[in-house]
Amino acid sequence: MLIQRLTIIGVGLIGGSLARALKRAGACGEVLACGRNTSHLQQAIDLGVIDRYDTHPANAVKNADIVVLAVPLGTMAPMFAAIRDALSPQTIITDAGSAKATVVADARQHLGQHFPRFVPGHPIAGTEKSGVAASFAELFENHRVILTPLEETDSQAVSLVTQMWEKTGANVVNMSIEHHDEVLAATSHLPHLLAYSLVDTLATMDDRTEIFKFAAGGFRDFTRIASSDPRMWHDISLANRDALLKVLALFNDNLAQLAKAISKGDSQTIQNIFTRAKTARDQLTL
Repeated sequence: MLIQRLTIIGVGLIGGSLARALKRAGACGEVLACGRNTSHLQQAIDLGVIDRYDTHPANAVKNADIVVLAVPLGTMAPMFAAIRDALSPQTIITDAGSAKATVVADARQHLGQHFPRFVPGHPIAGTEKSGVAASFAELFENHRVILTPLEETDSQAVSLVTQMWEKTGANVVNMSIEHHDEVLAATSHLPHLLAYSLVDTLATMDDRTEIFKFAAGGFRDFTRIASSDPRMWHDISLANRDALLKVLALFNDNLAQLAKAISKGDSQTIQNIFTRAKTARDQLTL
């Protein structure tokens, strides 16, 4: 068995799906969860996702082989501080945060001597739903999990975290922290920001009821991710602000170019933009 005792702090969609996947693969013994809401934790037990829970982080991580932090980015720092003194020397810590620079900085500041056994990670998988009831064992199958280990990160820790994610059916790749945050700003964070902004814009219009009444598949598909957890995406937007603002500025420039072409009736420019976009999208394998 790969992991005798796994502690998941934040047993929602990601943490719950990880527990389900590892149990299905026979790769994990006891799964202990930690959180503040006992009704949610009890629900996780009732669903068979976890074996037991503790509301105190320090108690939850004692004698754990691996601790996974699947909590909002804004709570990473206090969580690292809360568990540091209770960690066993052999315990490996990893996370599922969508922005890595801030998480690594928090871990470096608060984990102390345990920092070399911290393996920063990010599963590129999810849905617009949240909570442990939305979790399922197949979530990570054929999806990428990005690890961003540092030079001082323990190689055995990286190896075990890699094996853990591979047991879920994921494809694990290593990447630098900076490159991760730039790529995710463009491919994940910006789309969520645009979806939230579009729905919020339409919701403030006087005839919003009529607008939403006649919304069709395109609107549904584009705005689905606006149903994601606002707290999580609030934290991501602030944590990865530099990379996000950079790609947002580029998007605004391109959007302004399109608006100018429409205003001037520039048929060729409009056609060129749409054709380039279609060609690029058709070449993607998602």
